[in-house]
Amino acid sequence: MKFTCEKNAFAREISFAQEIIASKNALSIMSNVLLEAADGALSLKATDIKVSFETVIPVDIADSGSVTVFCDKLSGILSSIPEGEIEIEQDEQKVIVKPTFKKVRFQLKTISSEKFPELPAAPEEAFFGVPAKELKAMIAQVVFAVSDDETRYFMNGVYLEKIEGGLVMVATDGRRLAFVKKEFDVGIPDFKGVIVPPKVLSLIAKRAPDEGLVELAVTDKNIFARFGSYKISSVLIEGQFPNYQKVIPESQRTAVQFKRSDLLEALKRVSIFVEQKSHRTFFQLSGGMLVLSSEESELGTAREEIPCRYDGPEVTIALNYKYVEDPLKSMASEYVNLEFTEPNRAITLSPDPKTDFFHIVMPMQIE
Repeated sequence: MKFTCEKNAFAREISFAQEIIASKNALSIMSNVLLEAADGALSLKATDIKVSFETVIPVDIADSGSVTVFCDKLSGILSSIPEGEIEIEQDEQKVIVKPTFKKVRFQLKTISSEKFPELPAAPEEAFFGVPAKELKAMIAQVVFAVSDDETRYFMNGVYLEKIEGGLVMVATDGRRLAFVKKEFDVGIPDFKGVIVPPKVLSLIAKRAPDEGLVELAVTDKNIFARFGSYKISSVLIEGQFPNYQKVIPESQRTAVQFKRSDLLEALKRVSIFVEQKSHRTFFQLSGGMLVLSSEESELGTAREEIPCRYDGPEVTIALNYKYVEDPLKSMASEYVNLEFTEPNRAITLSPDPKTDFFHIVMPMQIE
């Protein structure tokens, strides 16, 4: 195998491959990226067994062939080389990397491409296209609410289900819940609700363009995404996702309206003195005013007042400030609503005016 290509284009895809790879062991095939040069193009593949990635870039091929190389070192080599054209050549059990404009040469040991695992594939009829911008907006509203508690593995992903005319995404860690629903003017094949690992959703959100479509497919064991020259797939999380409908209040008695930027900035300042484990912050509401306060034992306190639209009785709600801050960061509206019925029952955060998503947060004990 021998080919030349533009360094930046190659380095960009190797960087993407490195995001997929989990192992840092140079002797493991899982730490390697598969390079296949043929028909004027270079195919790159990477996998950590659960998540897989494939793309194609144009190159000038002198000799066709395939090989796997240690992705971490290849990425380091490319980042050290200035912009310009590079040459990559396979020589028995090693690959030689060198820029065509500079007298520097790198050698990397290889592992046979025959040992690289076969990547999963979905039938063509399973794919459906959704607007990339809409899909990325859905991911942004839920991915941060995924649980990291490995004992409750069924919460370690985002629940994706088909509804009539669209899709729903839900994530929860048992103390908060994020919900988003979007309708699409496309035919979506039937599939049962699945739990999607956040890693693959984050890759789609990071790499997919804002324009055009992302093609998705859901099978019994995997989810697939295609956009541009990229193909990404992931093993689904097995298990029964919680009945999220039971967590969503049918109605809330009281609504409070804030300016989103006011609340975000106040949370940033007051959070300096939250308890590091609980992140507990107090929201004290009274006529037209919200008082945010926190206290860190033996270190200090913080207190800030911001205006709000509220005309009910004085009430105090204790919340993990991160569970309020994360949704606020994902919103783009100028104003947000906080709705509740009792200070010790689930609250609802949503943009004002309401759209197709909302967030549920469980309060904490005041004492």
